[in-house]
Amino acid sequence: MPTHGGASTTATPRGGSSRRYLLKEFPELVSCCDSVKVLEVGCGNGSTVLPILRLCSAGRNTVVYGCDCSEDVLERAKEIVSAAKGIHIKDRFHPFLLDFSIHSFPEWLVCSSCQCSLGGKCVDFSLDGHREKPSKSNAPFMGEDQCCIGGVDFVTLIFTLSAVPFDKMSLIIERCASTLKPGGLILFRDYGLYDMTMLRFSPDQRVGSREYMRSDGTLSYFFSLDVARDLFCAAGLVTLELEYCCIRSVNRRNGKTMRRVWVHGKFQKPMPNPS
Repeated sequence: MPTHGGASTTATPRGGSSRRYLLKEFPELVSCCDSVKVLEVGCGNGSTVLPILRLCSAGRNTVVYGCDCSEDVLERAKEIVSAAKGIHIKDRFHPFLLDFSIHSFPEWLVCSSCQCSLGGKCVDFSLDGHREKPSKSNAPFMGEDQCCIGGVDFVTLIFTLSAVPFDKMSLIIERCASTLKPGGLILFRDYGLYDMTMLRFSPDQRVGSREYMRSDGTLSYFFSLDVARDLFCAAGLVTLELEYCCIRSVNRRNGKTMRRVWVHGKFQKPMPNPS
């Protein structure tokens, strides 16, 4: 059974209030330079976007680019973020439709030329052989003379990677890494081995090693530290933090104890070697 590795003990994976741990566990989001670009992979209804924009609003130029595979969910995210009090979000939240398990990231995030200059692999990581070229129609926030936004400082993978097939995870992580500037971080949190949801699955729901299918057809994978380390290191990233986060909470309504196990990690894109 995983043991607690020092990460937060007060968070739950879903809902707006559940994201309060985000900046406590990932303080890099507010401790770096004034101009920060964040790519939120699987942004959902914006519950991770909100705390980033709230705590990064005073005197900072933090911009969040959030993708999701559901147009309805993205519309809801825009509504929630727009309605939030105390946040000036003009030109700071840019949601876009993308099923990252199938399609590559658009070139306006980082074009092939800039990808090479950032020290990444100069290859197309798409699964479908197609990348959307930058244009004012698909990236209206870009300047007329911009080829792309030049990559991002952070990529957040928060309870997202576990929902894609295991055999696609390596490619997805490589594509995420390709959008990072040198020294940038992938901030990772997801379900860990022996989480209570894993123990609740019946044997016939198991579709692979530590991989299960929910009743609605969606997948759920449960990470060990070794598997997570191997996946991110294979993408050329350096492990800065990697630990289990074990949480025990009691449901006030029924008195039942819930034991959660998550994996918390920070992975850095190396700086290019000086020529």
